[in-house]
Amino acid sequence: MSLLVLSRSDVEQVTSQFTLTELQILMARVFSSISSPLSSPPTHFTPHRTSIPLSNHTTLFMPARTTDKSLVGTTVKVVSVPQKSGDTGGIPGSTLVLDEASGAAKAIVNSRGLTALRNAAGSLLSTNLVRLQKPKSMVVFGAGKQIEAHLDLHIRFFSAIKSCTIVNRTYNSRVESLQRLMELRFPTVQFQFIASSPEGGARSSQEKIKEALLSTTLIICATSSTSPLFPSAWVRTGSHVILIGSFTPSMHEVDGDLIRRAIQHPGSNTGTRQILLVDSREACAVEAGELIAARISDRQITEIGELVTVSESGELKFDLFPGSESLASESTYEGSTDLAEHDETVLGPITLFKSVGVGLQDVAIACAAVAKAEELAIGTRIVDYDS
Repeated sequence: MSLLVLSRSDVEQVTSQFTLTELQILMARVFSSISSPLSSPPTHFTPHRTSIPLSNHTTLFMPARTTDKSLVGTTVKVVSVPQKSGDTGGIPGSTLVLDEASGAAKAIVNSRGLTALRNAAGSLLSTNLVRLQKPKSMVVFGAGKQIEAHLDLHIRFFSAIKSCTIVNRTYNSRVESLQRLMELRFPTVQFQFIASSPEGGARSSQEKIKEALLSTTLIICATSSTSPLFPSAWVRTGSHVILIGSFTPSMHEVDGDLIRRAIQHPGSNTGTRQILLVDSREACAVEAGELIAARISDRQITEIGELVTVSESGELKFDLFPGSESLASESTYEGSTDLAEHDETVLGPITLFKSVGVGLQDVAIACAAVAKAEELAIGTRIVDYDS
């Protein structure tokens, strides 16, 4: 049997062919599968990851399999997380895709960019689901691959976005590269940078961050911070906040007050745009530091897969808030205008999506990339790999 090898550049070429609608539908299938009632035999398998220490990295092995009728595949993702903070080399990662018929290795895929892409697709799905008021700006915390993918998908989808603030601890080569890339990709969008801990200018820096947050309704955090990046009082009513950085109980990108603003309490106005979304209750219960610290219970959160469905014809539908019956086209969607466009009130309800990432997302995006590569004849094929 032959083996398909997709390098980093191959993956970039392949994933550039996915439409935003295709990516969201792919993640909707994953989330819907996660939230479906347990069946016998089970339709998906996501054993806990195994880790081993290397000299400079901790290597994680993450197998997963799904046999859902709309999503079938088996993969093993291997990533090496740097042990030293400040490592700017990124996280090396590869995904092994198995052939369903023979069980043999079908493809090896460079997954440096795939993890960020599948997370960003899930986040965009959440933004679309809550029908965020027309966003003209966004604020992001972090400057890695996750932020690059989130900026790319959200700016492409929301044509009204004309300004973006990137917040990072310091201005480093990663920030410089990200800002240059985004400016080339989106020449009509204004990008600005704020250092959250500049030498000798902490007060001025915090004032700039506060001003940026109060001027937007779309906030994305992708850091490994162990303390809140900003207080709840800096977030406008009606904002949509996406948290994808924390993955241990000790990590907290936001405070408990902000988390609680996304929870609908008994007696709340049912028309209020307010919900706390997660990718997986089970995963977030052990890995989402913000939710654990805020003592959030299962009944206070909603899995995104409980609210989305993909029809047999491949149409994505959801019905959370009025006017959110189906997925709008990325070329025409500009968001809801239910809230006052210049409403700068704070401490009111928000929507929030917390994602720690699930193995089935890796299966979906890797198998989709392999299928697209085979269709477009992209990659290197080792003919007699297993003959």
